[in-house]
This record gives sequence, C-alpha cells and structure tokens, in this order.
Amino acid sequence: MTIDLRSDTLTKPGKSMLEAMFNAELGDDVYGEDPSINKFEKDIADYFGKEKAVFCPSGTMANQIALRLLTQPQDEIICDEKSHIYRYEGGGIFYNSLCSVKLLKSEYGILNAEQIEKEINPRDVHFPRTKVIALENTCNKGGGSYYKLNEIKSIRNLADKHSLKMHLDGARLFNALIASEIDPVELANNFDTISICFSKGLGCPVGSVILIDEAMEYDARRYRKVMGGGMRQAGILAAAASYALKNNIERLKEDHLRCDKIADALEKNNLIKKIYPHPTNILLFELENSDMASRFKAYLVNKNVLISAFDSNTLRIVTHMDFDKEMMARVIELIQEWKN
Repeated sequence: MTIDLRSDTLTKPGKSMLEAMFNAELGDDVYGEDPSINKFEKDIADYFGKEKAVFCPSGTMANQIALRLLTQPQDEIICDEKSHIYRYEGGGIFYNSLCSVKLLKSEYGILNAEQIEKEINPRDVHFPRTKVIALENTCNKGGGSYYKLNEIKSIRNLADKHSLKMHLDGARLFNALIASEIDPVELANNFDTISICFSKGLGCPVGSVILIDEAMEYDARRYRKVMGGGMRQAGILAAAASYALKNNIERLKEDHLRCDKIADALEKNNLIKKIYPHPTNILLFELENSDMASRFKAYLVNKNVLISAFDSNTLRIVTHMDFDKEMMARVIELIQEWKN
C-alpha cells in the first residue's frame, strides 16, 4: 500500500460520489441546458450569497477568467509573491489579461492593508494602473495559512478607498472556512470574484467554480469559451461537486487534525529543524540541510510514503480524505523510527 501525501489533488471519488456522477441528469452546458450544472451553480452561488456561479474545468481557468473580468490591458494586480496566480498558472495573467503584477513579501502568504496601500501606484503615465488586489485563501506556499475576517475587511476597506477590485483565489477556501469558522456569505461579501476548487480535499475528480455578480456572467462564459472551457454533458462532474458540497465539507476537520498529529510526531524527532505553522491540512517542515532532507524523503519513499520537496531543505505533507487513521499511524511510526 502506498500512502500518498504529496497533495490533496490526489483524492479520488468515493463510492457514493461515483454513484451521484453515474446518476447525474445531463444536457449540453454550452447551450445552458445541463440540469446538473445549473443546479450546482445555483446552489454554490446561494451558499456564498453571490448572484451567479460559472462551473470551470480547473482552478487556473477560474482564476484567469476572474482576473480578465476585473481588469483592462495595462492594469496591475497586487498579490503575494507566493501566489498561485503568479507562480503556477503559466504566466496566464500576462497572456490572458495583458496585465502586470506587483509582488509583495509577507509572512506565510498573508498580506495586510498597510503594506498593500504603500504599493498602490499613483495616477502617473509612467506606471500601470493598480486595479486588483488578489488574495489566496488558504495559501498553498504559506503552509495552508488563512486570512482572519478582520484582515479581509481591512483590505476591502482599502480597496474601496482606492476604487480597486478584490479577487480571492479560494482553491482551498473550505479549509479556511472550517478552520476559521467564518460565515461563507460574510466572507464572500468582501470580494468581487471568488474561485473555488473542488478537486482537492473535497474528492472530486475535476472541477472549479467562479462566483460573480450577474452583470459579469455573460463575459465570464464568453472568456471560458475562448479559453476552451466550454464543456458539453459536464453535469457528470458537477454532480460530484454537488455531492462534495453536501457531504465533504465538515470532514475537512479530520484532515486538519491529522496534520496536527503528524506535526506533533515531527516535533519530537530532534532531526527536524523547524516546523511551520499548520492551521489547516498543509504541513511544511525544514531539515538541517538539503542532504538530510533528501535522505528523509528517500527513507519515506522506501517505506511507500510519498511527500513533496518544497525547496532544498523543506518538505511538504498534505493530508486529505484518502489518508485514514491507519495510514496516519503508519506515518507517525516511520517518523518516530527515523534516525538519519
């Protein structure tokens, strides 16, 4: 048995989700006639108190559509230097929206209003127009860090003061909501656009969604078509997302708890140099040097446990719904036994 802790994108649909997919009522979504997609879009929009939702094949596409909706060419987007929209979306901001990006440094990927305000460009022909503040919640490279509601509201007030838009890359937004106990509608009220991924810890095989105002819907669907995201009988995928929305949100607490327990085991092994804060399901930890990190990773691989290398001496573990109590016990046992 292989225990795969490289990412929560590796989760697979369970039996009940597969049954929901198999029984989905289907139609042509490009014509707006897939009942399973229409139902999911309404349900997820209602869940967050937004007017409309558009189902997309991927989180990257959802982010790229959102940023295209909020900007014009030669605008600028402010985001953290660790942001997925900058690092891991193939330069899509520059290609799809023709915008520049201003990267800010922060602790664990969490920006604050004060540092953002200092970076808003003045009205000057030499500079791009600052237009969007993009946040990531949870922050992948920040170790699953999340924003507190007062932090979000403070940034929203700043955005309103300077007539800026707000986008939320909510790839793991439900992890943030479960950990912070923030009301989904109260959070969503602070953003003009939100993307959410269902193919990570929620167990869906494919699918993300963008939450928007009704006035944006036509352009969102048009940009989705331009990017190749117009799907036909895709209700089979939306049925998985609908199942996850009803059944797989609360259980994210289990992933967070198991992440904590693995962190506790690492803490007791004196060969581990540093463990990063781990408020949700992503655990980053440092070893003394790259050689030791490589040896530890190889040791786990030899025991059929897969984890990720984050950088030369930092490793990453991501807990998820396909990682159960027995697997956790095995991983903890291996951590306790490792002597380098």
